[in-house]
Amino acid sequence: MRPPLLQSTVTFGGLSFDPLVWSEPLMWLVLSAFLGSAALVRYDEAWARRVAVAGWGLFALFWLVLIPHFTLTQKSVVEGIGSLAAVPLSLYAGYLLWNGRDSLFALTRAIGVMGIVYVPFLTIGPLRQWLVEVVTDQTAFLISLTGADPLVVDGYSHNGIEIATKQYPYESTFWFDHEAGPITYNILLACTGMGSISIFAGGILAVSAPWRRKLRALALTASLIYVLNLFRNVFIAIMFGQQRMQWFEGTIMSLFGLSDPRMVSYYIADRMLAQFGSVVALVVITWFLVRELPEITVLVEDLLYLVTGTEYDLSSAFDIEREPGEAVTRPSDD
Repeated sequence: MRPPLLQSTVTFGGLSFDPLVWSEPLMWLVLSAFLGSAALVRYDEAWARRVAVAGWGLFALFWLVLIPHFTLTQKSVVEGIGSLAAVPLSLYAGYLLWNGRDSLFALTRAIGVMGIVYVPFLTIGPLRQWLVEVVTDQTAFLISLTGADPLVVDGYSHNGIEIATKQYPYESTFWFDHEAGPITYNILLACTGMGSISIFAGGILAVSAPWRRKLRALALTASLIYVLNLFRNVFIAIMFGQQRMQWFEGTIMSLFGLSDPRMVSYYIADRMLAQFGSVVALVVITWFLVRELPEITVLVEDLLYLVTGTEYDLSSAFDIEREPGEAVTRPSDD
């Protein structure tokens, strides 16, 4: 027994398609538009605006395509709600930028930089394998400290039992023996924390601030996310591998459409507790990041405006001195 595969086909009315196949070319178009806009804005703001608005429209389509993957395949409440919300929010961002909200150029640039950080791990096999297996080894060490000792095997077979497909080619599978058959838990790229790290890296590197503080903020933020993600992996692996969260089996199986009751622990640990906990952790990290790098309030204020439609001035909330325009500094800036 294992968690669901990363890739799968979604069927609507007899028509089948793989959302991830469609999302990849859209991803490249979005990054090209956002990075192109960032390059153009210094020379031709009008064209930079057009390219950025087109990018936001493509970004909405990107999330629209992924909704079936997150809601039907992954059965993730957090990612499903996030992808649903991202469609109108992306369109709204493009609308606001087209109508003169120039601060959104910074958010556009931030998403482009995020892609520069994340896409190499997504597209370069040896780099992805290195990161996945490093995270696996460190997760295995932490699991051993709890007294559990699952085997770490490659993604194909163990003891003559086929345990995976080509989606798990690395030595990143935790094998737990169970009376009803082995339970395997896989570390994928999504389990490395690189996605969250790239989001914060994009925001940090995109704003105007002294490089010393940007690099310090990036180092602190990335380290914290990485460590927290390791503990998240340990939590899910133990709860699932040792079946410690077999709660409300009938309700959970009906809610997520499960056929094997052993998957209940996985869905409670990952899809419910870990993912919602990650959202809370990222909000707390953002709060500390604003204290360390107040220039990033430009991005946070725009995100809050997109979600709520209300203008916020975080400079007063965080005791930040705001100069005329968009730049912000701390009273004792270094």
